[in-house]
Amino acid sequence: MVLPAVELALLIELGGRIGTPATLGLIVVTGIVGASLARQQGMGVLRKLQEESEAGRLPAGSLVDGVLILVAAALLVTPGILTDAFGFLCLVPGFRSLAKRELRRRFERAVQEQRLDVRFYGDDGWGPREEKVVYDLDADDPKDDEPRIG
Repeated sequence: MVLPAVELALLIELGGRIGTPATLGLIVVTGIVGASLARQQGMGVLRKLQEESEAGRLPAGSLVDGVLILVAAALLVTPGILTDAFGFLCLVPGFRSLAKRELRRRFERAVQEQRLDVRFYGDDGWGPREEKVVYDLDADDPKDDEPRIG
């Protein structure tokens, strides 16, 4: 509730200083320019995602870029001074690099502190990643209680 109240107060203050038509025009212009920039950068990130995937590399950095650009687009089409400022900031590659570094640091810390558990399942095309002992605790048949390699 705080952010919308602050945004409204800023828009009212801005409207008092530059006038209502200019304030409304600013809202429309930032929305159009922001959406256009987000679309342009989003297409670039999409191309990079495809290139990294085709090269067999995990496109984690590009995925985070894509999410930040999506957040930027949502913020830029939302009327407001603070949301526009943060939205445009998310479109700056240098800011996204800082954000990715911080997100990675927080993710690694959460894994180290065991607040986040990361597991990989499935087949990567070369066979199972690892063999695991599986216990079937719901089975009625006693022979199912024997551990098996899964």
